[in-house]
Amino acid sequence: MYFIDRYDAAMQLAPLLEKYRNEKGVILAVPRGGVPIGYYLAKHFDFPLDLLMTKKLGHPANGEFAIGAVSLEGSIIEETKGVPEQYIREETQRIRVQLEERYKKFMGNKKPVDIKGKIVIVVDDGVATGRTILSAIKILRSKEPEKIVVAVPVAPEESSKRIKLLVDDFICLHTPYPFYGVGNFYDDFTQVEDEEVLQLLNELNDRKKVV
Repeated sequence: MYFIDRYDAAMQLAPLLEKYRNEKGVILAVPRGGVPIGYYLAKHFDFPLDLLMTKKLGHPANGEFAIGAVSLEGSIIEETKGVPEQYIREETQRIRVQLEERYKKFMGNKKPVDIKGKIVIVVDDGVATGRTILSAIKILRSKEPEKIVVAVPVAPEESSKRIKLLVDDFICLHTPYPFYGVGNFYDDFTQVEDEEVLQLLNELNDRKKVV
């Protein structure tokens, strides 16, 4: 095992992110497993924490094959050959409604953080295929951040190579081979429930108000 739990993983990541401490940074956590990682790092660096609400847009004939990605505020379609425009419109709208409902559940009426000109640090508790983060990167890039950094405790080598090509900085503590799934590298990989996400986000927001 590489990590005791998500807190241990976050604290192992922290020294490698120290170079961004005095920058205008924002942490975007992939819900739900990435939220504890993001929470600990946001407290450590006193960065704002937001959620990375992005979902791949699957091909009508094979939902696992991504033809694009949808976020709260935008979408990118990369493969349209043989895909009806109506499907793209309707599926994009359906996904966006899902994302908006989920974001509101966690963040209330708060608007997503403006990332223009900032160091965006995307975090998760690990990467398997990397589809979620890969889908998000191009949409994030369109919002003109100064840099996009992806920081994860563990990822397979193949996924790491794909992510590295698209970001300004990729920080990964371990790229084990063979890779059997993120949870295999934690002693405690208890599933993160919605209630824990809400608790962590509320605690961070309350702390900001006090400060």
